Amino acid sequence: MTTMCKVAEYIEENTEVLAHRIVEGVLSSLDLSIPDDERNNAFLMYKEFLGFLGKSLNTGVSGVPADLIAWSKHNAEQQLSAGGRISEIVIRYQPTRKIFNELLTELSIKFGLALSENAFLIKMVDDILDTSLSETVSTYECLSESYRKKAQQELAELSAPVVLVKEGVAVLPLVGLIDAYRASYIMEKVVPHIAGLQLEYLITDYSGIKNIDSEIASYLYQLGEVLQLLGIKVIVTGLRPQLAQTVVETRLNMAAIKVYANLKQALESLK
Repeated sequence: MTTMCKVAEYIEENTEVLAHRIVEGVLSSLDLSIPDDERNNAFLMYKEFLGFLGKSLNTGVSGVPADLIAWSKHNAEQQLSAGGRISEIVIRYQPTRKIFNELLTELSIKFGLALSENAFLIKMVDDILDTSLSETVSTYECLSESYRKKAQQELAELSAPVVLVKEGVAVLPLVGLIDAYRASYIMEKVVPHIAGLQLEYLITDYSGIKNIDSEIASYLYQLGEVLQLLGIKVIVTGLRPQLAQTVVETRLNMAAIKVYANLKQALESLK
């Protein structure tokens, strides 16, 4: 039996002890405390990792344990769900490498491996850890983007509700910051919904808008034009001086749209 095979056999026979050493060593070096279930998952993953490493050394088959990939992705998802930063996971990889290097060097000395064989072992583990780190970061980034888009859509839905106040009349209260995404969302999602309500009047209330620029003013003007083409009379309320100034500067023709100071006046005009 070659010395490398002896190392492989030793690793496979002592996965539990070695996995415990790695997990506790990483947590100790970072002075980090984690929940018992997370600690146990890490232990099981490194036990699987070490078993895979031992088999790979015996068979010469390279690759990355499937459980490690799944664990890496799960860590990223869990971290994001908890509102944590990816850096809190990334910093664990450096002490992990250090502990692995120390462990493999001890085994190399114990079993009389050559320096080149020790370097091979360390590189093999580094490659696997690099893959784990890459999977963790990429999963976190992908999920972050997905969460961002979902939050953006939810915000758009909440900030542009259509409220039916009486038969044939509804109010579209615009709230918060109107950006290109929300303006586009209103055109693509809210307008078809409004069209299905069989309205005669839609009161668009701007009193809740924090700011608006010329581009967004144009978007909202287009909204009014589309609704009028659908046979819906548009009434505008709540234009604060700053917003009114933007409309003037944009030179939008508001002549065909009735404008009232507030929602109460607009509703009274429809009695």
